[in-house]
Amino acid sequence: MSYALPRNHGCRISDAWTYHGMQTVILENELLRVVVLAGKGSDIIEFRYKPRDLDFMLQMPAGVRNPNRGLLSSPTSGAFIDYYGGGWNDILPNGGPFSTYQGAEFGQHGEISLIPWEHAIVEDTPERVAVRLWVRPIRTPFFVEKTLSLTPGRAALVIDERVVNEGGQPMHLMWGQHIALGRPFLDEGAVIDVPARGFIVNDVMDNYEPRRFQVNARSAWPHAPAPDGSTADASIIPAAGALAAQEMAYITELTDGWYAVTNAARRVGFGVRFDPALFRYIWYWQQLDGAGTGFPWWGRLHTTALEPWTSYPTGGLSEAIANGSAIRLAAGEALQTRFLAVAYEEIERVAGITPEGAVLPRT
Repeated sequence: MSYALPRNHGCRISDAWTYHGMQTVILENELLRVVVLAGKGSDIIEFRYKPRDLDFMLQMPAGVRNPNRGLLSSPTSGAFIDYYGGGWNDILPNGGPFSTYQGAEFGQHGEISLIPWEHAIVEDTPERVAVRLWVRPIRTPFFVEKTLSLTPGRAALVIDERVVNEGGQPMHLMWGQHIALGRPFLDEGAVIDVPARGFIVNDVMDNYEPRRFQVNARSAWPHAPAPDGSTADASIIPAAGALAAQEMAYITELTDGWYAVTNAARRVGFGVRFDPALFRYIWYWQQLDGAGTGFPWWGRLHTTALEPWTSYPTGGLSEAIANGSAIRLAAGEALQTRFLAVAYEEIERVAGITPEGAVLPRT
């Protein structure tokens, strides 16, 4: 039952909706419309900047699918790929392919991104709307909760999130925000601004050719050696139709916790602020101009994902534990953090995003 108050002005929130059978929460102010799938992983499937009627999120060609409707799942990649609809996914405790941990088996990006979350509208006034969502995974003793909120006059979504180890023993985890941007925002290409010093390109990956950068390369951001021996600029996202390539890499050595992606032709952009002491890596995933043929993309994808993560690489929890980048939570220990997602316009390059959500232009 929805307890949202009927209102056609100021901030609004409603949970009186389902999408393909999944409980859905919609938050709005005069600048943003944010659609959240409480019934599937708390995915943000729409982040629309109203003045431009522009949704920044990737939407998969097959759309959003309901995991509870019995579609088949790949035994190797797991259900995440089968039900991936794009947008913004919360990932924990495994980042990457199949992995095992203390007897628990995880598929791709398991396990909180596919199961339903509980939710409650906790504030519903013209001055602020907020929804709390929470979940307990099936195979691990974590408790995850987040509160999403909007206030008037700001194109900024605030997400306050907490992870608790409710088990009686220490637990390892990888925690990531899988934020994939797509068309039409990326049609003309875009530029990435991020305060970082390092860039690491992932090793050879099955069915992952052609690559945009030389595999296993380490360089100073944003420069990266290309396969032909030239130097590529990783801060440039090519326009649709300009370059067919795939990539998996990592932005490292962050000096602050934010990034911004700006379409200079449209003079509009999307940015995220986060805690760089906790989320020390930004995973850099690209599928450009349909380069990924065969399963699962079938030559239909043009996207760039910039994903704040606690750990790396995309090899699963076991590999993150081995390289020391996995988080270890003692019994009863909690992590608490804040994300801020913003839209902006009339800015070509970004010098910073403040904790309050102000986007600072580069001069």
